[in-house]
Amino acid sequence: MITYKHEPFTNFSKEENKQAFKTGLNLVETYLGMEYPLVIGGKKITTDEKIISINPANKEEIVGKVSKANRELAEQAMDSAFTAFQSWKKVKPEVRADVLFKAAAIIRRRKHEFSALLVKEAGKPWNEADADTAEGIDFLEYYGRQMLELKDGKKVDSRPGEYNRYDYIPLGVGVIISPWNFAFAIMAGTTVAAIVSGNTVLLKPASTTPVVAAKFVEVMEEAGLPKGVLNYIPGNGSEVGDFLVDHPKTRFISFTGSREVGTRIYERAAIVNEGQIWLKRVIAEMGGKDTIVVDKEADLELAAQSIVNSAFGFSGQKCSACSRAVIVEDVYEEVLNRAVELTKELTIGDPSDPNNFMGPVNDQNAFDKIMKYIEIGKSEGELMIGGEGDDSKGYFIRPTIFSGLDPKARIMQEEVFGPVVAFAKAKNFDEALEIANNTEYGLTGAVISNNRLHLEQAREDFHVGNLYFNRGCTGAIVGYQPFGGFNMSGTDSKAGGPDYLLLHMQAKTTSEML
Repeated sequence: MITYKHEPFTNFSKEENKQAFKTGLNLVETYLGMEYPLVIGGKKITTDEKIISINPANKEEIVGKVSKANRELAEQAMDSAFTAFQSWKKVKPEVRADVLFKAAAIIRRRKHEFSALLVKEAGKPWNEADADTAEGIDFLEYYGRQMLELKDGKKVDSRPGEYNRYDYIPLGVGVIISPWNFAFAIMAGTTVAAIVSGNTVLLKPASTTPVVAAKFVEVMEEAGLPKGVLNYIPGNGSEVGDFLVDHPKTRFISFTGSREVGTRIYERAAIVNEGQIWLKRVIAEMGGKDTIVVDKEADLELAAQSIVNSAFGFSGQKCSACSRAVIVEDVYEEVLNRAVELTKELTIGDPSDPNNFMGPVNDQNAFDKIMKYIEIGKSEGELMIGGEGDDSKGYFIRPTIFSGLDPKARIMQEEVFGPVVAFAKAKNFDEALEIANNTEYGLTGAVISNNRLHLEQAREDFHVGNLYFNRGCTGAIVGYQPFGGFNMSGTDSKAGGPDYLLLHMQAKTTSEML
């Protein structure tokens, strides 16, 4: 039985760890630009049309060329998954869990290679890439252990002369639509949660990070996953994504991404198409507008550090990132000025260099959107630092702080998904909580305070799925802080938590008269 509780992060202050990571980077350099096929029913299928994955820190560097699925191939993948489900659902849960444990062991041995690939393909700095890979390993092992706990169902009562059982059975074919920001962890976690529960899947990874997904599919094959259980079909959302969401054989959709796409999937999935004999289930994680609240009794250095790290880690491209700091007026200037000082110290550049705190943003679309929001911010508040971008070689945007924002300002309400944080002043703690709750999202939040009554008030009234006290609002650990949010942040599916696998299964009651 696997005993790991949490995959540790790598300590890069140790020279041997630095060298090991550089070895990983060198290995990835040897296969840059390679081609990757689709995988349908265990067959490798190459198409003429390719998704070209580029390094967002260096647009000239091609990470890989990935075959692109169309509707015909998506239909083929659906048939493969549907056929494979008939046998996979009967495979013992222990055997399914063993595949995950084996895959986790393979990835652990290749940890720095996977992290280095995230540096190249997702533009992640070393520590962010390392955490992404560690989280992926955690998901594999945690969901394997969870399946072993659920395999015998739950105890229900029986009466004299009667024996009752309550068992969980898998749903069917799931469509996994994974994001680019946690291109390994979320992609792997959502995929294996479905698989270990006895379902078969069609994996459609984000179009900017398909290579790390292709490498993961190879690992699952090596770990002994039967053909057809996992089908790899990168393609356009408008062509392949919509087609699969609408498909009558699709039983559930597991999606991580924007509010706009998530609500559209939710709406489409509600329609019963011809030949469909179930209501599709949707698991959606859709983003946030996350706030760190600071009161006058807070440790102000901790507050400034928490805001800066949560806002600018991985260039603010986390649904959990701090994009709003709401500070009570007594300490507002002090926290704001310290956050600006800390931001001045941040280095930005190619994430292959471990000295850079921040790398690029994801692609041209992300760059243009964030720069547009920075212009909006200039008209809504005071630009304290940053505000510049350079997309000549890669997609780099300087960490940006705006102050003096009205709580209803656009950059206080809309998800920017970049290195931009807005500061707003509150008269007191009650008003600070009101401002924190005034968006349509409810994903993460943090309160920096040494006032126990304020912490308890926030525990009850700060309406987010993941609330943190006296730390930043990013960095949930699998099995420790199950992750998912309220309102427009999604279905509060709590990835890495004890209920998550149940979303991929249905309960069956059997009753026998003795």
